[in-house]
Amino acid sequence: MPQIKKAVIVGASSGIGYEIAKILISKGWSVGIAARRSDKLDELKAIAPDRVKTEFIDVTTADAPANLQSLIDKLCGMDLFFLSSGIGFQNSDLKPDVELNTAITNVEGFIRMTTAAFNYFKVHNGGHLAIISSIAGTKGLGVAPAYSATKRFQNTYIDALEQLSNMQKLGIRFTDIRPGFVQTNLLNDNKHYPLLMLPEKVAQDIVKALEHNKRIAVIDWRYRLLVWGWKLIPRFIWKNLSIKTS
Repeated sequence: MPQIKKAVIVGASSGIGYEIAKILISKGWSVGIAARRSDKLDELKAIAPDRVKTEFIDVTTADAPANLQSLIDKLCGMDLFFLSSGIGFQNSDLKPDVELNTAITNVEGFIRMTTAAFNYFKVHNGGHLAIISSIAGTKGLGVAPAYSATKRFQNTYIDALEQLSNMQKLGIRFTDIRPGFVQTNLLNDNKHYPLLMLPEKVAQDIVKALEHNKRIAVIDWRYRLLVWGWKLIPRFIWKNLSIKTS
């Protein structure tokens, strides 16, 4: 009988993380789900009570790695770690609290969780470490400075962890998921967002990318084309562009 795969998803109470958890559960995985909200986690657990374990994790607090280990212990191991926690805001007024809170979650919390997962895989013969970043990390977006900067940080940090894993011959695989605009609570601000994607479809594409061990996955083809174009824009032109939503 084949061994059941085990995944831990941090940020599974809504949006993409929630939809990915549903897909993996339907595929027979044992899934450890974590978030700051417990109601949605209970909904997922009800799908397959014997294969779903839950844990409260706030990535911005110092006890998050210990809570992650608690969830791994409940699951009796971890093959895939998937980080879906993150925040982002348009902040043209450059309110310091918005910028700093974004950095606390997307940088401090990100480091806290990815290093915990990396170190677990280091002593357990490898695994798959996947994160959701964003196409916003491609260029600095004036409408969302901290968000785009923290997403670029995440891209670079995963690059560094991949190199470190290879230096130490750890056998850890990495996937950097870079969506565009997805219809989740993150965009629940009454603004119009172009090329808006449904989280259910995005989750399906992400699971396919994970199954094929893709290193970087930009979701979907329209955003792949957009990112390609962004990279070609010279700095002196980029700084004069007005990229915003309404």
